[in-house]
Amino acid sequence: MTETAKPAVLDDEEFHAAAESVLREGETVADLIDRSARAEVEYRRDQAAFVASGLAALEEAERTGVWYTAEKVHAELRAKLEKRKAELSQ
Repeated sequence: MTETAKPAVLDDEEFHAAAESVLREGETVADLIDRSARAEVEYRRDQAAFVASGLAALEEAERTGVWYTAEKVHAELRAKLEKRKAELSQ
């Protein structure tokens, strides 16, 4: 890792001590930082996909003139959830 790419948290003694205090068995601070960075990248990808999906849905609604109320969407989602719960309880 070059000096310019080195995360500043690695030079922060207080942060390093705090990170070490929450490590799991066999885990290193580097492992924790690596896993955290990977999780953040995945989160940002998911977030971007969510926003893109919403914008696509908006464009489709504007194009077709078909709009759905929040109540209707929630009702459909509740019905799907209840159906799945019933399937799992059998």
